[in-house]
Amino acid sequence: MARNNTYKMVEIVGTSDNSFAKAVASGVQRASKSLRNLDWFEVIEMRGRITNGKVSQYQVKIKIGFRLED
Repeated sequence: MARNNTYKMVEIVGTSDNSFAKAVASGVQRASKSLRNLDWFEVIEMRGRITNGKVSQYQVKIKIGFRLED
């Protein structure tokens, strides 16, 4: 029998000194420490920090969806 799931979303900002992809991975990894049943993410904003004319930090705002428990 197919099961209908209900999800909740949260928005977080992940950061990395190396890349946008690592910023996403950092945010998801951190969220998984306090949330259960993570199923998906959506990047909704990308930005970065510039220091002395160079990119010094990558930042991503992501929505993370997790299944609510029965």
